Amino acid sequence: MRRYLFPLILGILGCAILIALGVWQLQRLDWKEGMLAEIQAKIDAPAAPLPENPDPSMKYLPVTVSGTTSGDEIDILSHTKDQGGGYQIVSRFITDDGRAIMVDRGFIPQEARHQKRGPVRMEIRGNLHWPDEKSSSTPAPNLEENIWFARDVPAMAEILRTEPILVVASFVRGDAQGAEPIPVAIEGIPNNHLSYAVQWFMIAVVWAGMTAGLIWRIRQRTY
Repeated sequence: MRRYLFPLILGILGCAILIALGVWQLQRLDWKEGMLAEIQAKIDAPAAPLPENPDPSMKYLPVTVSGTTSGDEIDILSHTKDQGGGYQIVSRFITDDGRAIMVDRGFIPQEARHQKRGPVRMEIRGNLHWPDEKSSSTPAPNLEENIWFARDVPAMAEILRTEPILVVASFVRGDAQGAEPIPVAIEGIPNNHLSYAVQWFMIAVVWAGMTAGLIWRIRQRTY
């Protein structure tokens, strides 16, 4: 019986740890789904006029703005499932009360990038956003070609000479100049906790099988 004791303890302890990790991931899944539901509720709330001093705590707040683009824009490398590669257009936007902000007007295909998009009046409904897209591996923007690889609100505001405020359009009234709005959505927020939980539980099953196999081999040696 002593021969079985150590592998049995090791097997039980290993399975307990792995199952606990799987349960923890299920708890994280509940937390993440609750957080995503809160974000979706913010996105879907009634739109309000642009606040006087918005800050990142107001992320996802629905707003309405009206005014005129200046013709200055930043092109962020992007893609969609339907159209493939292209760019998201972030334009300098002068509101009716004289504020200079940024508006993410949406997606254009590659061939439309160099089309002239001069000043145009628009009424926009969208959401305040401070995207967290830049990482240590994100290339620096190509300022000569005006190609960016992530939306960086402070850096874009400096280039476009605006307040560090970005409104991501969900609906545009006026000449969209070929840009197709890409509304803020929760689909891009990672939520892999269920798959992580399944992986931990599967490893626990394998660990239990290996433990049973080891005990069987020890038993065979006793005969």
